[in-house]
Amino acid sequence: MYIIKVKGKAKIPDYIQLRDDNFVLVAYFRADRPLKKLEKYGLEGKESELSEVIESLSYGKLEPLNI
Repeated sequence: MYIIKVKGKAKIPDYIQLRDDNFVLVAYFRADRPLKKLEKYGLEGKESELSEVIESLSYGKLEPLNI
């Protein structure tokens, strides 16, 4: 799974995209709000690790999600 942080403009907030191994979009959510239903993506119980990864991401750079 891959993660990318998209920079918002003006009043539009920053967003996070989660993509599978084929780079297909599987989740799209605001960076400042937690993602619901993490178990659907195999990330249940990893909310704090995911928020740390989101904070450290640079904008526009696709990175593998290793948590």
